[in-house]
Amino acid sequence: MSLEEDIKQQKKFANEFEKAAVNILYTSNWLYNINAGHLKKHDITPEQYNVLRILRGSFPKPLMLGEVSCRMLDKSSNSTRLVEKLRQKGWVKREVCENSRRQVDIMITDKGLAILTKIDNDENVLLDAVKSISKQEAEELNRILDKLRK
Repeated sequence: MSLEEDIKQQKKFANEFEKAAVNILYTSNWLYNINAGHLKKHDITPEQYNVLRILRGSFPKPLMLGEVSCRMLDKSSNSTRLVEKLRQKGWVKREVCENSRRQVDIMITDKGLAILTKIDNDENVLLDAVKSISKQEAEELNRILDKLRK
């Protein structure tokens, strides 16, 4: 289905650049909603999942909250609140740094690693959503998106 049909647009876009921008935003939200629905059954939000993946990537080295924040996909997320929710679930731990008492180190727990493994082993609906394009098309899309962000 075309973008115009999906958003029920009657009027044409001013130009292809405007259409591309709206298409990227619309498609991003479409993928986000697919991902959120999939993660909901694991009692985790996409933002919490992103934090856990960041911490798994640095494991066993802990990260400061600021480092987690700058690596997040959604820079407007409240990383303090996200980490606290993950801590309450037992998926991360926070410790005051030995070298600097003002610094708090965050580390994924075994329980956090286990939930990521469970999600990894589950059906990957996000990948399934983009498999309608070929590997070559995916490479070209990645190249174009990387170029756009430069």
